[in-house]
Order: sequence, then C-alpha cells, then structure tokens
Amino acid sequence: MNKIVAIIGRPNVGKSTLFNYLIGERRAIVEDVPGVTRDRIYGETNWRGKNFTLIDTGGIEEKSKDTISSQIKLQAEIAIDVADVILFVTDVKEGLTSDDRIIASMLKKANKEIILVCNKVDDFKKYENDTYEFYNLGLGKPFMVSATNCKGIGDLLDEVYNKLGKEDEDENENEDTSVIKVSVIGKPNVGKSSLINKILGENRLIVSDVAGTTRDAIDSFYENEKGKYVFIDTAGLRRHSKINENIEKYSILRTKFAIQRSDVCILMIDANDGITEQDTKIAGEAHDSGKGVIIAINKWDEYNKENGTADEYKEKVYKKLAYLSYAPIIFISAKTGQRIDKLFDLINKVNASNSLRIPTSTLNEVLNEAVVMVQPPTDKGRRLKVLYITQVSVRPPTFAIFVNSKKLFHFSYERYIVNQLRKEFDFNGTPIRILVRERKEDKEDD
Repeated sequence: MNKIVAIIGRPNVGKSTLFNYLIGERRAIVEDVPGVTRDRIYGETNWRGKNFTLIDTGGIEEKSKDTISSQIKLQAEIAIDVADVILFVTDVKEGLTSDDRIIASMLKKANKEIILVCNKVDDFKKYENDTYEFYNLGLGKPFMVSATNCKGIGDLLDEVYNKLGKEDEDENENEDTSVIKVSVIGKPNVGKSSLINKILGENRLIVSDVAGTTRDAIDSFYENEKGKYVFIDTAGLRRHSKINENIEKYSILRTKFAIQRSDVCILMIDANDGITEQDTKIAGEAHDSGKGVIIAINKWDEYNKENGTADEYKEKVYKKLAYLSYAPIIFISAKTGQRIDKLFDLINKVNASNSLRIPTSTLNEVLNEAVVMVQPPTDKGRRLKVLYITQVSVRPPTFAIFVNSKKLFHFSYERYIVNQLRKEFDFNGTPIRILVRERKEDKEDD
C-alpha cells in the first residue's frame, strides 16, 4: 500500500499549486480566493522510485464559524488522521499568523511526521531572513519553496522520501510473509462486519443495520489449521450522489487503500439485492488493482430458492460482472455461518493463483500450441507473428508477449491467449495482465 502525504495549511497559502506540481497535472482548482479547495483531492506520485499518495485539502480557518469552513476543517482533520507524513504549508510573504500557530498545535497532537514548508519564496536570498520566525512553531527547519516557480521542490521531496523510507524499512522487517491479507469489500450494510465477526467468533466489529457504520478499515488477525490471515473490514463504497456526510468520502479513500494492501478481496453481494451499480464500481476497484477476487453472495439463507437457483444466479452475476469471470462464486450466510468454513480453501487457492509463476519454456510450449490451433490475424496481407512469451511479474500474473506488430495484435486474439493460459494453468480467482512488446527486427512482411 502506498504511503500517504497530506498537504495542510490555512487558506490561500498555495497548497493546491504545490499539489498540482507534485502530481504533474492540474487536478486541483487554483485560485486566489480562500476556500476554493473544499474537499480532499488525492493523486499518485513518485520520487526516487518511491510511490506515495498525495492528498490536497481545503484551508483551515479556526476563527470562521460558517458551515463550509467547518466542513473543510473536518476534511483536513481526516486527511491528517490517515497521513503518514504531513506537509504544513505557510506563506512567507504574509508571515507567521495566529492560524498557523493553531494549526501547528493541532498537528503536534497528531503525532505524525511533519515537514514545515514556507511557500512563495520567489527569491531565496530576499526571503531567507523572513523564514526565521517560523522556527517559533517548534516544527524544525522550514523548507523554502516556490510552488509557482518550481523552486526548492527537489529538497522538499528528498525530505519526504527520507520520512517515508524509514517507515517502509520497519514494515518490511516486521512483515510476516506467510500471512494472507484479505479485504472484505462491498456496499454498505451487505454484511462485511458480520462475516468477520462470525469468523473471529466474537463481536469485535460494530454490526448495525444502519448503512455506513464501519467508517474505517479495521484489521483482525486470525489463524486456523488452513493458515494465517489478516481480515480487513472496510467501509462500503457508495455512489457519490448518495454521500451526505463528509466522513463517507474518507471511507471511500480508505476502502481503496485497503484493497491496495490486500492479497485477496472478498466481494460481498447481497443475495436479495443482486448486482447493483455500487457493486460494479467496487468490483472494478479490485480488478483494476490486480488483486485475487472471491465473490461471496451473502444472505443466501434469506433468498427464495428454487431448483437450479444457484447456477442461474451465477450466470446473472457473471453477465453483469463479465470482467470478473475468473472469480469463483460462493454462496454464504454471515448470519448463520453457512459455507464460511469453505472460504479459507478458496482464499488459499486464489492467493496462490495470484502469485503463481510459470517457467518460460512451459509458457512458450502453450503459446506455440495456441498459435497452431488458431492462426494469428492478418491485415492487408500482413500476418501477426507471435514470437515469444515470458512472465515478468506476479500479483497479478503479468506476461510480456513479443510480436512483429502491435497493431495486428487485436484484443480478441489477446483474450484468446489469456483463455489458453487459464485453461492450462491454475489462474482461478486472479486477473491476468498482458504487455505487448514489438520486436523491430521482425517487422518485415511475410
């Protein structure tokens, strides 16, 4: 899972300008009007090979009592809560203000890594003396930058790298690689917490009929004869039009991060509701992240069943979630415990599939047979040559296929190759990625 860096500060100090520069695109609205950024905006960025997630926030105004300002403050507090490192941005031209002092005091209580940033330093020699008063905040040396003119950014990112790097090393040393991390995902009130409570045998998580009870990702360790697991309960993803509380947007972000740091995702579907729009979006998050996926149809004990109902239900699920046709489906009841014991075998199998590596020689034998059975397509007399395949990574299994022309390698033929790989090897429950590489020396016509 990527580490999180939050940009915090009072209004109009240049937080969004800094954010846009760091992620390399104009995603945050930049205006000279205080309070323009009213919600957290996040993006992915990289420095010296280290990926991290950057969160932009609205400006904090302690003295303001209006509703929008209070919501902005709540959003900033949430960002502070989830962040690993905080960039506290101030304005060197306006100098140290009472709001800066109040924010600094709030940040110290958060017990997070804090980097003090003095922005709008267009001329380092001219404004260097003006940065000294910011030492009074008790946050160490301020980093002088100009987000508008892109000055001092490299030194700032080096400090971010150092703060994040130490924590990464500690995590890698302490991580037990035998533990399978399982995120339980789904829309609100589908039974995610109930499932984990049933597995744990205790009411460790709050269970309520009120949608959105679980607002954070909660980790629970569990061990049995099948192995060691960490179950991650997540807040349900909602459609944006249904989000009435700011804190629900925080839940969406945390759910995405929970998916990122998991090995296997259990996508829970309410049997009575069927596949909804929210379900497709959540499923897409897991698929796009390359995670192993199990589809658990919950509340099956409440569903009105007839002969052949389970098979018919599976067909409907795969029809609406065609891109998850590789994911096994299990019918469960978190309330009664029906088939929950069978989940562990599925988790182990899907986790193994997601990390499966195939020898290059074996892969090319399968590829050659596939090409003989179905000839590659042609276009204007020129035929696609599929030259070679090799596996480049796992989680998910990712393969590089070398061809004479990328343009001739149509999606339909790629899908055929993927299906052949699934047929020959046990890739149950995991997506497969294909990288097409063109060999220039083989581009001549037949």
